[in-house]
Amino acid sequence: MPIRHCIVHLIDKKPDGTPAVLYARDTELAESAAIENMLADLNESYNAKQGKAWGLFHPESGAFPFSGWLKEYMDGGKDFTAFSKVAVEHLQKLMEESNLSVGGHVLFAHYQQGMTDYLAIALLHHSEGVAVTDELDVTPSRHLDLGQLHLAARINVSEWQNNKQSKQYISFIKGKNGKKVSEYFRDFIGCQEGVDGPGETRTLLKAFSDFVESEDLPEDSAREKTKTLVDYASSQAKLGEPMGLEELSELIDEERPKAFYDHIRNKDYGLSPEIPADKRTLNQFRRFTGRAEGLSISFEAHLLGSKIEYDEENGTLIIKGLPTSLTDQLKRRN
Repeated sequence: MPIRHCIVHLIDKKPDGTPAVLYARDTELAESAAIENMLADLNESYNAKQGKAWGLFHPESGAFPFSGWLKEYMDGGKDFTAFSKVAVEHLQKLMEESNLSVGGHVLFAHYQQGMTDYLAIALLHHSEGVAVTDELDVTPSRHLDLGQLHLAARINVSEWQNNKQSKQYISFIKGKNGKKVSEYFRDFIGCQEGVDGPGETRTLLKAFSDFVESEDLPEDSAREKTKTLVDYASSQAKLGEPMGLEELSELIDEERPKAFYDHIRNKDYGLSPEIPADKRTLNQFRRFTGRAEGLSISFEAHLLGSKIEYDEENGTLIIKGLPTSLTDQLKRRN
C-alpha cells in the first residue's frame, strides 16, 4: 500500500463552546514503518466499522468547498500540505459551530491500493494506558485508539475522477442512531448519500432468495450458494470494497456464471452493478434447516416475522406464500 502523502494536524476543541485552536503541521510526515503500520491499522478498523454510508460530493459551492480543493491538489495546482491546511481550517470552523464536537488529531493520507488512489481523512483520539520501560518500570503511556474510530471518510479518488456516473466513491462513518455530532464532518467532506447500503444489500438478498426458489435447487446446493454469497460479501466488506454482481454471479454458479446476473437483470431489481455490502444486514441472512421423519424444512432467517411465524410455546411454524410447485403437488395429492 504505497503512501504518496501523509500529514497530521491537531484541533484542540472541547465540547463547551470554547473556540477551537488549530495546530497545523508545516511539512508532510516522512515515510516510516510506523506511518505504514498506522495506516494499515486505520484501514482495518475503518473496514470493520458497521453502519457506513456511501455517496458522492455535493456540487462545489461556498458551503461545500472541499471537492474544489481536492481537484486543485490532484491537478497539481496545490501541494498536499497546502491542500490539507486549507481543508483543516475549514474543519476547524465547522467544529466551532458544532457544540457537540470535540477536537483531536486530523489525519490526511493519500495512498494507493493496486492502481487505485484513495484519500483517507480521520479524526483520531488518544487513550491512556501503561507501558513497561527497558528498565522494567511501569509508566503511563498514550496511544492512538484506532478501535474508537467515529469520524472518518475514504474517497476513491480514481473512481471520482474517471467515473462521472458513480454515486458511491465516498464512504464515511455515520453517527449511531443519526447523532448530529457527525453531521459537521459529513458537511466538511461535502458528501451526500448516493447509495443505500442496507437497502441495496436487502434487495440483493431478496433477489438471491427468488433465484434459489426459481431454480428449485436441492437444499445442499442452496446452502452452498448461500455460503458463497455471504463469504464473498463479507470478504469485500473486510477489504472496504463493493460487491460486483457479475463477479458474484460467477462465484455462485461456475458452470453457469451468468445465471444469477441474468436473473437480476431480467427481473429488474434496480441494483447497481456494484453495491456496498452492509455487514449488519448480512449477519441476519442465514438458513434454518431441520430434518425429521420424512420432513425437511429450510428457510432463510430474514423470512421470520414475514412469510414465516414461529410459535415457540407450541413448537409450530406458520408458513405463508408457499411455492407454486408445492401447492400444485398438494392439489394433485389425490
